[in-house]
Amino acid sequence: MARIELDGLQGCRRCTRLAEFIEQLPPGKGRRREDYHNAPVNGFGDLQARVCLVGLAPGAHGANRTGRPFTGDGAGTFMYPLLHQAGFASQPDAIAVDDGLELQDLYITNAVKCLPPENRPNADEFSNCRPYLVKELESLQNLSVIISLGHGAHNSLLRLFQSQGMVGRLSDVPFGHGAVHRLANGLWLIGCYHTSRYNVQTGRMNNEMFLDLLKRVKTLAQRENG
Repeated sequence: MARIELDGLQGCRRCTRLAEFIEQLPPGKGRRREDYHNAPVNGFGDLQARVCLVGLAPGAHGANRTGRPFTGDGAGTFMYPLLHQAGFASQPDAIAVDDGLELQDLYITNAVKCLPPENRPNADEFSNCRPYLVKELESLQNLSVIISLGHGAHNSLLRLFQSQGMVGRLSDVPFGHGAVHRLANGLWLIGCYHTSRYNVQTGRMNNEMFLDLLKRVKTLAQRENG
């Protein structure tokens, strides 16, 4: 499992609220605290990827338990079979960090690396974690397309890009499923509804929508790389 090494991430306690929340999180049914990663979650994937998918934060009993983004939760159960079908993942199942899953032309990470209460990081927590995201994006030398998975991840990315002079007013780069924006440095940013169990159950997200978006992502990446 390839990942970009982020100095200071493991053991990071910049966000006291998040560190304390993880420390007292009760395990899921039938599990023990020892079964949980309960620490910042690094991104993973193809270090030569042209595409980076950025989510909001680890799920309580998914990435926070397994130590890998979207692994062991409903969002990943929906996402990875379709990533496999689209050629971005070596297998359809994402169960644990040692399950053999490899990503192809894709790197997956989160805007915030620690589990937040009610899945809602605050402004300081986004800010504290942003240098790690900057390092990841800068390390992907072939990057051409960024997928913002959900409104929260999109807004965090926009604030990052605004600080770097790549976007002006945030309102000029609105979030929407399939909405594509060209950044000043040439990168493409495309919004995607979250693959959460709630969105799937309510019909806000379905297989066809996600696969169609992945096809569009591939087209954008190929456009940049001839």
